[in-house]
Amino acid sequence: MGSTDIGMRGESAAAAYLERMGMEILERNWRTERGEIDIIALDGEELVICEVKTRRSTSAGTPEEAVSASKQRRLARLAQGYISSAGLADCAVRFDVVSVAVISDDRALLRHHRAAFVA
Repeated sequence: MGSTDIGMRGESAAAAYLERMGMEILERNWRTERGEIDIIALDGEELVICEVKTRRSTSAGTPEEAVSASKQRRLARLAQGYISSAGLADCAVRFDVVSVAVISDDRALLRHHRAAFVA
């Protein structure tokens, strides 16, 4: 299974988890020429920008450690673009990270980091 397949499976698992937690998924893989937001959801009145990181091993660090300061700044800029394009003014925004550590073909450990960073 390639890294693209693993990433897509991780994002699907993350989206299903967020829905089970009561969030409404608005967008998956929202793209512009400047980048992509993995999942955009509503948690009550709060807009959630969610980065999903999936890894087979932690040899290069944990999945959540891959969300660097530069990645956080890029996500903040992308969130502003989404808010503008969706006509959402003055909405509360939260940045979450969902890390998915693959254990086997049918098992993974999912961690949800609410408000993982502030932009």
